[in-house]
Amino acid sequence: MGELCLVAGGRMIRGDRLPGNQGRLATAFLLIERSRPVSRDELADVLWPGSLPRSADVALSSIVSKLRAVLAELGMPRNSLTAAGGCYRINLPPGSWVDVSTAISSVHLAEGALLAGRFGDAYGPAVVACSILRRPLLPSAEGSWIEQQRRSLRAAQVRALDCLAEVHEWNGEHPLALRAAREAVELEPYRESGYRRLMRLHEQAGDSAEALRVFERLAAVLEADLHTSPGQETAAIAQRLSAKPGKVLRIE
Repeated sequence: MGELCLVAGGRMIRGDRLPGNQGRLATAFLLIERSRPVSRDELADVLWPGSLPRSADVALSSIVSKLRAVLAELGMPRNSLTAAGGCYRINLPPGSWVDVSTAISSVHLAEGALLAGRFGDAYGPAVVACSILRRPLLPSAEGSWIEQQRRSLRAAQVRALDCLAEVHEWNGEHPLALRAAREAVELEPYRESGYRRLMRLHEQAGDSAEALRVFERLAAVLEADLHTSPGQETAAIAQRLSAKPGKVLRIE
């Protein structure tokens, strides 16, 4: 996430030292999929989505060879990147850290802590996950695998923001809870549960009018983009808010 770099033994190699866009993509792919061997064909499809160049085998071998050289420069053994049975696999030493894996693990930790009612324990993992997942994944890369990863990571970011909003709400930090809830809505503009959280937070802050404006924005987005309207649970909250003195519900 963000700028790709490899660090080991006090040495760091930045992404621009890797063999071009394909080299960076190959490194990210092998790291994210490191729990299993990946075939040459699968890796080639990731590096050249849509159509393979005539010299794909030669180019792929060259990329892997240069990546091995980079790993060797970091002091890692040759078997850090193995090739067997037509498959590649990165083998990281114990204690290695990959930001994407850490982010996903942190989301699970935060959600587990909240389910157990340990709100304080959820804070650290939620902050770690959000900090990592706010960065883009290889912005210049394209293809079905990278798009699938971005969708998955965006969903994980929304989950992390939900956790962070819940922790801040529990701790009475309403401005921070509102910021996390707004960010989640921006990422998933059709997800009603995010709007309900935002409405509830505005109501708790004593701003029912703003809570109603959130509902009106949701209704407008759903009508314009999906030709539908908010569900009963969300509409019921809006109706209750509009019943308060001085509040008027508008749906256009």
